[in-house]
Amino acid sequence: MSKRPTVRDVAERAGVSVATVDRVMNARCPVRSATAERVLRAADELDYHARTLLRRRIEETAPKVTLGFLLQKSKKRFYQQLAVDLNAQTQSEARIRGTPLVAFVEDLSPDAIVAQMRALGDKADALAVVAVDHPKVAAEVEALRERGVPTFALLSDLTAPARAGHIGVDGRKAGRTAAWAVARLARMPGNVGILVGSHRYLGHEDREIGFRSYFREHAPGFRVLEPVVYLDDAVLAYDAAHELLKRHPEIVGFYHCGGGVEGALRAVREEGFAQRIAFVCHELTPSSREGLIDGAVDVVIASPTQRIATEAVDAMVAALRGEVTAARQILVPFEIYVSENI
Repeated sequence: MSKRPTVRDVAERAGVSVATVDRVMNARCPVRSATAERVLRAADELDYHARTLLRRRIEETAPKVTLGFLLQKSKKRFYQQLAVDLNAQTQSEARIRGTPLVAFVEDLSPDAIVAQMRALGDKADALAVVAVDHPKVAAEVEALRERGVPTFALLSDLTAPARAGHIGVDGRKAGRTAAWAVARLARMPGNVGILVGSHRYLGHEDREIGFRSYFREHAPGFRVLEPVVYLDDAVLAYDAAHELLKRHPEIVGFYHCGGGVEGALRAVREEGFAQRIAFVCHELTPSSREGLIDGAVDVVIASPTQRIATEAVDAMVAALRGEVTAARQILVPFEIYVSENI
């Protein structure tokens, strides 16, 4: 029978004195948060019987922090799920007593986004925003930093020098992966269509760059057509895809590199292209899942919302605690879905 861990064992594992562990456990006098977290980590590793009490004491003394998140299009399932994960991660973060503040913007113009950023900045200690890359957005990021509110780019990066960092998937790798799939799944080399939400989203632009670069390097027999911009709107995606398929009935592949894929899929089905072309899109939503099931979609490249939420909250808390000073680029591995693994 193994010996039950003692407070001395916890102290040795954490590299602190027994008195320090006692102070954390009984909240007798302040202990640096980093030290308290080290004690808790040691208690967890040793399966110490009082680790629950230690965790509660740390949570009771953690600072109250409001984290603001600006997402887009409240009716989109992807953003709804991301909001759920951001809320849960903020509330479960042990280093703070966190209050999540999630807002959605329906009008994706720079002015509307800036107005929401400013409103959130009045209430939150740190922000993470999904936004177009625009001088007005960059100026607001700088203004927020001057007010002591670090602002992170979420999902799509920003060129704003004052941003505190970026959390998302690697857009160029995602684009190259999409091209790899099209080149291998298309029945023959030929024209490939591409729909881009907006070139103001650096994430979308990176996906297109990666997509084209793969074909140039590895599959020159394919011709990537000029991208069609649809402003990340499902209705406009339907119109854009419908027109593209009418103009290029010989098309062999299709890359939808933004949101609103349900519009493009409706056009693909109506024009009789389902199961005839290699179709790759982003994010596992009810529409893309249905497409995988009925064969209209071949591959979905998905951003893992829970992992992104975890990394975002961690980065925001670290910035508020002064643990990092330079902008952080946090790239989360994307997930790949086909009909056989959904």
